[in-house]
Amino acid sequence: MRLAWREAFLAFKRAPVLSMLSVTTIAFSLFAFGLFGLVALNIRDQLNQLEERVEIRAFVVDGTNPEATAAALGDIASFPEVSSAKLVSSDDALARARHELGEFSDVFEAGILPASIDVKLKEGFRDPTTVAAVAARIKNYDFVDDVRFGEEWVQKLYRIRTIATLAGIALGLTFAAVAVIIIGSTIRMAVLARSREISIMRVVGATDGFIRMPFLIEGVVKGTLGGLLALLLTWIANALIGKFVFSAEFFDTRYAVAGVAAGALIGLLGSAFSVGRHLREV
Repeated sequence: MRLAWREAFLAFKRAPVLSMLSVTTIAFSLFAFGLFGLVALNIRDQLNQLEERVEIRAFVVDGTNPEATAAALGDIASFPEVSSAKLVSSDDALARARHELGEFSDVFEAGILPASIDVKLKEGFRDPTTVAAVAARIKNYDFVDDVRFGEEWVQKLYRIRTIATLAGIALGLTFAAVAVIIIGSTIRMAVLARSREISIMRVVGATDGFIRMPFLIEGVVKGTLGGLLALLLTWIANALIGKFVFSAEFFDTRYAVAGVAAGALIGLLGSAFSVGRHLREV
């Protein structure tokens, strides 16, 4: 193993330009993938913020017994899908409406808006089917006059989220495949540059595993360096976007480590494919 590591690092010294070309190619391939991931991350965050606004509003019949309302409020709050449920009085509803309408606040008069129970749902329970089911359960209470939850808006939001998820997976796999192909081709250049050395090693009886190991280590090292460089470039791009365009979220530690690990894995796979193919030709 020590010999394999030494041979891998000697390859960097023997062909520094080719090694830098490999690292740079890996970095820019992963950089393109990282930019796409950054866009997907921010789209997901924006959709999550919109989803947090999904709520059910049940309007209470005037003159309802406060004790019955309080009991129902506790019952609704105990639903497994419900995050919180609160009673909004007629006066509070009026104040909220006037605040939201701004200059048209004088449209509503006191007592014109009914009291309501505002229900927020937990994450993972905001799809149209679940929201409609919870709304139907709430509507069964005798004192509930009507239930609103913006059904059409919820359906459109869920449809957009589904499309964004599927598109993200498809484009992400495409970018990853392109990165593997480019990196594999780059590492194959390094393998071809040492084809004479590989042929001599085969002649003297070296096993495929012995020949392959330095190239695999070299691929992992190049992939890791390329992943770190790609992460740096993505961070710079994100900082420039935040400074001149709009504030954007950046990858947390888990995604950053996963990106570098992906670089190492792609370097390993590309190197394994290139060396295996060359050994078969030899």
